[in-house]
Amino acid sequence: MARFAEPMTRLIDELRKLPGIGTKTAQRLAFHVLRSSEEDADKLAGAIRALKAQLRLCSICNNITDVDPCTYCTSAVRNQRLICVVEEPTNIATIEKTRNFLGVYHVLHGTLSPINGVGPEQLRIANLMTRLSETDELILAMSPTTEGEGTARYLAEEIRRTDHRVKVTRIATGVPAGSDIEYADEVTMSRALEGRREI
Repeated sequence: MARFAEPMTRLIDELRKLPGIGTKTAQRLAFHVLRSSEEDADKLAGAIRALKAQLRLCSICNNITDVDPCTYCTSAVRNQRLICVVEEPTNIATIEKTRNFLGVYHVLHGTLSPINGVGPEQLRIANLMTRLSETDELILAMSPTTEGEGTARYLAEEIRRTDHRVKVTRIATGVPAGSDIEYADEVTMSRALEGRREI
């Protein structure tokens, strides 16, 4: 790495810690901040400080929020008995974009990954189990990865063992819209066939 003044090197090192940011991108961002006005730099620093000071996890669903409980958990128009379980808070935005889901959420903050030392106790499963008595259906919306599938399977078994009344479903996966099935791998194609529905 090129030699920069100590404050610039410190900023580059901190920016490199962000996901997806390599050395060159960190340098570009650092120089952008340097060229920005004092006011813009203060706004950026203030936004980061406010983020850390004002945001917390919802005590019900574990979503990131500035009010507790969050707006999803206190909404009068959402079906509080329908819970969609997701891996990360960012997954909620993806589901909300569809405008088709009117239930509430539960965020696990990860997936089971024994090789990385992530077991059930590292995920936010305990408060999900306390919500079961007021739940009709639980939608497991984990990614179709090995870890996501393992997490979904584990949760389904735990929920069935704890409360047989709760319906447990899994989101369908398969061939993406607009793609050619000629290029679909066998796992994707198998999921597409399993998730078929009548038209």
